[in-house]
Amino acid sequence: MTSSAGDRRAAADQGADRGAAAGRRSLVDRHTGFTAALREAGLPVSVAEGLDAVRAMQVIDLVDREALRAAYAATLVKRPAHRTTFDTLFDLWFPAALGDGAAVDPGVRRRRDPGERRVPPPLDPEVQARRRELYELLLSGDEAGLRQFVRSAVAEYGQTPGQESWFSSGVLRAMSPETLMSSLLNAVLNGQERGGMAERVARQNFRSRIARFENMVAGEVRRRIAEDTGVERTARMVVRPPLERLDFGRAARADLAALRREVYPLARRLATRLQQKQRAGNRGRLDFRRTVRASLASGGVPLTTHHRPRRPHKPELVILCDASDSVSAFAHFTLLLTFALREQFSKVRAFAFIDATDEITRFFAPGVDVVDAMARLASEADLVWITGRSNYGHAIKVFDRKYADAITSRTSLLVLGDARSNYGELSLPILKEMAGRARHAYWLNPEPRSQWDTGDSAASRYGEIVPMHECRNLAQLTEFIEELA
Repeated sequence: MTSSAGDRRAAADQGADRGAAAGRRSLVDRHTGFTAALREAGLPVSVAEGLDAVRAMQVIDLVDREALRAAYAATLVKRPAHRTTFDTLFDLWFPAALGDGAAVDPGVRRRRDPGERRVPPPLDPEVQARRRELYELLLSGDEAGLRQFVRSAVAEYGQTPGQESWFSSGVLRAMSPETLMSSLLNAVLNGQERGGMAERVARQNFRSRIARFENMVAGEVRRRIAEDTGVERTARMVVRPPLERLDFGRAARADLAALRREVYPLARRLATRLQQKQRAGNRGRLDFRRTVRASLASGGVPLTTHHRPRRPHKPELVILCDASDSVSAFAHFTLLLTFALREQFSKVRAFAFIDATDEITRFFAPGVDVVDAMARLASEADLVWITGRSNYGHAIKVFDRKYADAITSRTSLLVLGDARSNYGELSLPILKEMAGRARHAYWLNPEPRSQWDTGDSAASRYGEIVPMHECRNLAQLTEFIEELA
């Protein structure tokens, strides 16, 4: 045996030892680790709710894994959006099997040499036999059989050639489940006319089963990785935070639609909070006649003053947004927020800047897609002065010179940016004068507070003029809105 083969065998033995050690974790260790992982992933799980889960386990059969899952879900999961994260972590902390699985028949598959190609050609007889087995399972909808098939398929095709790691693509490439659709449809339609309702229903059912198979493969791969590298490390790698904890800077295009749905109610609450602050602020002008009449009861001494009611109106909003590369993903959220706020204020004017400033309100026509608006902004807006790098000082000067009339005593000013000016000028006096003209002024910073005032950050200096709030996700935006009350 060569030394490299011996090293691989030793690594495999170590992985088996780690898997066995993971299997020996006590139920208390698994419970505390699982609840801690849920909190780290962003799910709100209190100590009391963890104790509720323990009480629920006293009335179920702990051997029944799905009953255990249901007990945990009933006591710890508060929102449907959190269920996917919960299920992923549950499968890691309470795996259905260890190693290849106790129920796997060693004779089902042959053991491959570590250096042999892990994914054989599609016409390999062994692959074709496994594909026929998968076809029968998808046709019958046998959930238990499909789960057992996934375990053996991942063990056979789910490792890299050197057995360093596990991956899903090798299994899916070998099995190619999507190519079985035509055969599956032929088997259930029995000569019926294609294109009708029967085919659409059957196609949808088989798509769901194929998606279920792919999800099982991904889950099995995660389980095997967790055995090799540790549950905690795997959980941090594979679990995405829930939507309300997802950093705006990490949001993908697929997340924008969900973010938009969540932002609209927050925009309504923000408008309501600003209106409440307006009503609770300065009262209307003094009503001299009512004040004098009321003073007759006290010998002409005006002990109580009376004021005219303020005329109700929707507040106006000016948004000043950093559109530089360092906060480009945050700018997507800014546009989402601007779209939502437009319907809640009597007037919304939006401005973007890098080292120059331009008004971008024109891109927010009703019905415009957010991504299209971003593309137009990048190609048409005049945001670059010289370098195209953030220069807050010059951008503030340009705004004050060209758009000073945008801020009035009825205006709420909202600045969105990381306050990093590449060591350039800051134009603090101009910003102070702008904030003084506005009814309210707030600054939302997408950077973690721990990074403020590091490097070229001027967060504290700007924060002395405009109150600055950390705002990296929907949860922090909600906290900011609640603080306005």
